[in-house]
Amino acid sequence: MPFSSESNPDTELFDLIDAEWQRQVTGLQLIASENFTSPAVMRAVGSVLTNKYSEGYPGKRYYGGNAVIDCVESLAIERVTRLFGADHANVQPHSGANANMCAYQALLDIGDTVLGLSLDHGGHLTHGSPVNASGKLYHFVPYKVTPGDERIDMDQVRDLALEHRPKMIVAGTTSYPRRLDPEPFKAIADEVGAYFLFDAAHLAGLIAGGAHPNPVPFADVVTFTTHKTLRGPRGGCILSKAEHAAAIDKAVFPGWQGGPLEHVIAGKAVAFHEALQPSFSEYARQIVTNASALAAALASEGFRLVSGGTDSHLMVVDLRPFDAELTGKQAQAVLDQAGITLNKNTIPDDPRSPFVTSGVRIGTPSVTTQGMKEPEMAMIAALIARVLRHRADATTLATVRSEVAALCSKFPAYS
Repeated sequence: MPFSSESNPDTELFDLIDAEWQRQVTGLQLIASENFTSPAVMRAVGSVLTNKYSEGYPGKRYYGGNAVIDCVESLAIERVTRLFGADHANVQPHSGANANMCAYQALLDIGDTVLGLSLDHGGHLTHGSPVNASGKLYHFVPYKVTPGDERIDMDQVRDLALEHRPKMIVAGTTSYPRRLDPEPFKAIADEVGAYFLFDAAHLAGLIAGGAHPNPVPFADVVTFTTHKTLRGPRGGCILSKAEHAAAIDKAVFPGWQGGPLEHVIAGKAVAFHEALQPSFSEYARQIVTNASALAAALASEGFRLVSGGTDSHLMVVDLRPFDAELTGKQAQAVLDQAGITLNKNTIPDDPRSPFVTSGVRIGTPSVTTQGMKEPEMAMIAALIARVLRHRADATTLATVRSEVAALCSKFPAYS
């Protein structure tokens, strides 16, 4: 029977979607790995493309009926290679984690040595965490930030590379607030004969907008997510030198994934088109400006910024100087009640467990998409400080929740 208006609509599920909509648009979304996609991205992801199965690649599918799908995926590939100046792109990875694992499979053998930033110093699970497949399949040697300035010491990276002779060096972070220059990593990789992979999951939008150095000319492979600063649908992408193209494609399919999510790939194509517009550069630079302003405002409220500040879209805040008893877990929970969403996060050499933490991570992509600028960053810092100072006072939490909603109403995420 063809679909028509439902006689028994799923109100239970769609009421939940409406509730999440309300949460997003009436609260401050400060998680560094989140953003608001455009209505055009959501339209593409919610389209009939979800109905089509398309194992393989454009012109080389295992199923019939893929003429239109081939055009959609080819358009995404053309746009992203133009956006970043890459030789080759694979737009099929379902996530950034999948993109990383596919890149490893393409270039490494099981047990090969890899250098990656330690998870507790700002790296990602797929950079060799022992609980992740990357740490189980490959021999990762971690590098860390220095105790003093809490920045990556390239001399340490070089010393580790010379000692361990890795087959690959991974540059990339999930909670490192400073500029990640690809050129010094490339020099070390060349010195020891290693592949160089740059994980741009958090930085892709800043790179596309010219607010961060482009790693594509230096890296053998660049992986990234299409959400976060790039403001697209949830998903991943791999860029590579031409000589690695065949190996990358084979690792994605049939290596790690089956049929691609072509509706999501369509959403990626829309996001790449949006990032190619001149206005996106202004957006990317405002993200960084807002992050710097928010970091300075938080410091004036008594918080300590890991590494002293930020060069990017995020900051890691050490809560202990503000309140020695306050944990990241507690801060996240109480701020949630006040309509301010962020995440608990370890600080370098954190004495507390990753499930409790001494810090929080804060990002500015979402509020920048809403149109907020430096004055609003000062307001947000003051709201965060007020909530955490009076976290046991239900009246304060309710008052701030109302003030947050009023602020967001002036900067609607969606018209």
